[in-house]
Amino acid sequence: MSYQYYELKNGIRLVHRQQRGGVAHLGVIVQAGSRDESSGQQGLAHFIEHLIFKGTQKRSNYQVLSRLENVGADLNAFTTKEDTSVYASIQGRYYQRAAELLADIVFHSVFPEKEIEKEKAVVMDEINSYKDNPAEWIHDEFDEVVFGDHPLGRNILGTKEKLKHYTREDVLRFRDANYIPSRVVISSVANISLSKAIAVAERYFTADSASPTPVMRLPFSGYIPQTITRKYSRHQAHVVIGNIACNAHDDRRFTMALLNNILGGPAMNSRLNIALRERNGIAYNLESNYQAFSDTGLLSIYCGTDDILMPKAIELIHKELRKLRDVSLTPIGLHTAQRQLKGQLAISLESHQNEMLSMGKNILVYGKVDPVEEIYRKIDAITSSGLATMANEVFNPADLSSLIFNNQKPVSR
Repeated sequence: MSYQYYELKNGIRLVHRQQRGGVAHLGVIVQAGSRDESSGQQGLAHFIEHLIFKGTQKRSNYQVLSRLENVGADLNAFTTKEDTSVYASIQGRYYQRAAELLADIVFHSVFPEKEIEKEKAVVMDEINSYKDNPAEWIHDEFDEVVFGDHPLGRNILGTKEKLKHYTREDVLRFRDANYIPSRVVISSVANISLSKAIAVAERYFTADSASPTPVMRLPFSGYIPQTITRKYSRHQAHVVIGNIACNAHDDRRFTMALLNNILGGPAMNSRLNIALRERNGIAYNLESNYQAFSDTGLLSIYCGTDDILMPKAIELIHKELRKLRDVSLTPIGLHTAQRQLKGQLAISLESHQNEMLSMGKNILVYGKVDPVEEIYRKIDAITSSGLATMANEVFNPADLSSLIFNNQKPVSR
């Protein structure tokens, strides 16, 4: 795969890959997520992601929504802890139309006050819906357990109490401070040349380069392991167990990714799935996840099961963690794990929309996109001893935090 790069005069970066086919994927990735909010701005990054569709200097709300949808395109956006992505998948003939609309809504939204008030109700309903799903909600609550008052510990959606007090001025202040050319990447996968992609970008992405200096992110430090139980009146109990892990710039992140995949990745033969589901039949929902942030990382293990079975599930999880700490993989086991992860990566890249989003984020974090062959090489360089060392570091019982939702009396330590 050949990735091509260009920087516009105003500092916006473009990454492009020419891909044969009738569908194009185009996104604007902004280095502005929930961790870029001050304590008085919680939820604003996500709120702005909603509001950019509510009208621009030349389009009404309906015109924004119809511009691409009327030609069968997929227009969407999402917010994470560290960035916001606004993107479209369209027939190749509408590539220029998509670029013009994305530039319009990202840089020229006007945030009508009437729309702000209406969208507050929508996001509040989103918060209610989220809290009705403990399997998702517990992950955000666990972030707070691990990261505390640090911005990484805050819920991306914010709180209803803060949301209802935000004004148009609050929205503009956050947008103007963060949606600046140096923090913006245009990511493109389409059957067009780089010169054509550059011409389109230069025509529409003319945001002013005279922008404020970005506010530096607050590094995370001071992790303190905790075990907390909260009463949650539902039939099923839920648990997340985890620890801080490698950041996005740590060379060992590939070792961490492989270790996570062995433990509780998407494959049905993951250690957790075999131990809890196949052998003991006590859990349907279980997984482990590794998130690499710019200055830290998070490894989290999730399980949902019957309230009565939760102690057994937790015991089995710790048993699998102990095996990874104490028993090194055989050469055959290591090769199998490496091959499995590379296969999953290859399949994920078959989704050119996912690839486009990944390309943009890689430019924000690393300034480049590694070819898949280079990633394979890094996976193949992982050793059994490296995996064992990582397991002993991240799965050290003294450093693990736990959050449990069940019907028992709340406790903490």
